[in-house]
Amino acid sequence: MSTSSLPTLPAAPTASASGGADVAARLRDALLGASFTADGLLELLGAPAYAALARSETVPALRATRGDTPLEVLVRLFLLQQPVPHARVAGVLPVDACLESGWLVRAGGDEVAATVDVRPYGGPDGEDWFIVSDLGCAVGGAGGIGSRDEGVVLGVGGASTTLAGITVRTPVGSALDIGTGSGIQALHAAQHATRVTATDLNPRALHITALTLALSGAPAADLREGSLFEPLRQGETYDLIVSNPPFVISPGARLTYRDGGMGGDDLCRSVVQGAGELLNEGGFAQFLANWQHVAGEEWQDRLRSWVPRGCDAWIVQREVQDVTQYAELWLRDAGDHRGDPAAYQALYDAWLDEFEARKVRAVGFGWITLRRTGSAEPSVTVEEWPHPVEQPLGDTVRAHFERLDYLRAHDDAALLEAHFKLVPEIVQEQVGLPGAEDPEHVVLRQHRGMRRATKVDTVGAGFAGVCDGSLSAGRILDAIAQLMGEDPVVLRDRTPAQIRVLVEQGFLEPA
Repeated sequence: MSTSSLPTLPAAPTASASGGADVAARLRDALLGASFTADGLLELLGAPAYAALARSETVPALRATRGDTPLEVLVRLFLLQQPVPHARVAGVLPVDACLESGWLVRAGGDEVAATVDVRPYGGPDGEDWFIVSDLGCAVGGAGGIGSRDEGVVLGVGGASTTLAGITVRTPVGSALDIGTGSGIQALHAAQHATRVTATDLNPRALHITALTLALSGAPAADLREGSLFEPLRQGETYDLIVSNPPFVISPGARLTYRDGGMGGDDLCRSVVQGAGELLNEGGFAQFLANWQHVAGEEWQDRLRSWVPRGCDAWIVQREVQDVTQYAELWLRDAGDHRGDPAAYQALYDAWLDEFEARKVRAVGFGWITLRRTGSAEPSVTVEEWPHPVEQPLGDTVRAHFERLDYLRAHDDAALLEAHFKLVPEIVQEQVGLPGAEDPEHVVLRQHRGMRRATKVDTVGAGFAGVCDGSLSAGRILDAIAQLMGEDPVVLRDRTPAQIRVLVEQGFLEPA
């Protein structure tokens, strides 16, 4: 069944004559009753078949659902998009109501088929949610989705879960999801925001978002059609802004869900810069983005220029690809490699021509977090961190900015008067030649959050090791000076810089 032949879905399930909200609630109850959940799927399919679904490979799941249990029926219907006899579905779902409201369609004979993909998704606190997307688009790109209609709505992929994981989850009054897609970010925000607004250029994405929220039992969002910030009213501000925008840097805008339609990385820059004036004091804006590495320009400087006035920023580059790798990745995402070789070569050439014209040598991918601050001197941190991290990172992101506030408010003298504690699960590693009396260097390593590692000297290692909150930093340094036979004044003078690094990177916390 092609996407273009799908019946029009309701813009938002409501308690209207069509009974959309009631049908969504009844459908949700039926799905949960059959254990159509993330845990239920894993138990039914087994880990290999469950993982294969994330790669858009359905054969293992088809083999695991040859029976007629309610859960097997639902997996074939909504995940594998197989027609199922009406009588079998009627024993599991309110089938006639689902047909009338557009969740299902008659597929010939006595069979029915799903009009959308419905995929169980486990919330951060064990919630059973459901993400709706277009058929064949549940995980984004693996099956050459881009070769289909440009208006398709993708489900949850790695980028979606990454953004959800890094987002700060403190209770807020208002949240904004730019380019909502299937609604996954709006769904997360609805758990801790009083009011959620979501925008998208694709009207079908707003339909899908409404269904995702309703089927997950979440409050409805204020859904607005338009590009990026255009649908917002003058004067509106938010406590949280999130966006997984169409960040792919491509020659043109073939695919709405992926290509921004602006030159180079201008779309990502526009999203970042436009968010600044929409944030309330202390509010966060968090994005995924791609950015160009241009010949003769430091990529860090390029990103610093994106940060709007009045905002602290933490920008983390997670990955870099040269332009050939980048072009191949997204041409394969669109399925262009499966068509005419000459057409594929022409498209590949077009991508490389675009990069050459812009003097782009590589493309970076990562996270950008802004926080509106009243400080006269905002802090902008741009770093490369390609190493493994521990998601979710929302608390780690929030703590990063809290540490910035602390360090801004404490000069070196105040740091020496302060008390610190070593953060839990920090280990010390000593590196040196076997048998050497002293290590060449000492490394402190985190096992949580960003999982950072930092080199410290003997004083830094000794200082961190005895920080339990009972003594001030100055008194600890005086004791270390006495043990090492050093001048305590000199040690007090040169160590605050190292203390700042340990606090900023999350190895020490104020007691």
